[in-house]
Amino acid sequence: MTDRYVILDRDGTINIDSDAFIKSPEEWLPIPGSLEAIALLNRHGYKVVVISNQSGIARGLLGLAALEAIHAKMRQLTKAAGGDIEAIYFCPHGPNDACACRKPKDGLFRRFAADTQTDLSQTYSVGDSLRDIQASESAGAKAILVRTGKGEKTLLNHPQLNVPIFDNLYEAATHIVSKS
Repeated sequence: MTDRYVILDRDGTINIDSDAFIKSPEEWLPIPGSLEAIALLNRHGYKVVVISNQSGIARGLLGLAALEAIHAKMRQLTKAAGGDIEAIYFCPHGPNDACACRKPKDGLFRRFAADTQTDLSQTYSVGDSLRDIQASESAGAKAILVRTGKGEKTLLNHPQLNVPIFDNLYEAATHIVSKS
């Protein structure tokens, strides 16, 4: 059997988002139930990968060392909740950089698929923004929207979205494992 993956956005999906950006481990706070959701996915045989835009790097708001420290905290707290994050892919570029990796482009999804030999059409992808949904759909993944983070605003501005919608990551994870 091949590995099964779930792709998660970070800010607004796993952790509380901030318009001022998450710039330090101290500012990184999990959304209630999100780490338990990762553990639930793992218990049902899913590996979890994070794909995240991190334009705070391009904007000079944080460096790679701070980002690595934030991700170390995220992994440590996830492990304490009984879960594991297999890999983290991030785009360090700004919105005006002509990169292929910044969502809504699907470059990081394609890199992940190539690295793991994963069929994205069999892979769920959970996020809180239109960019997340667009990147998921462009890559051929099964997009899911959560209402946390920018999710409510995304729904308000794009009521025509035709994807499964859940209140939070734990509800989305419960849906995913019910399908396996």
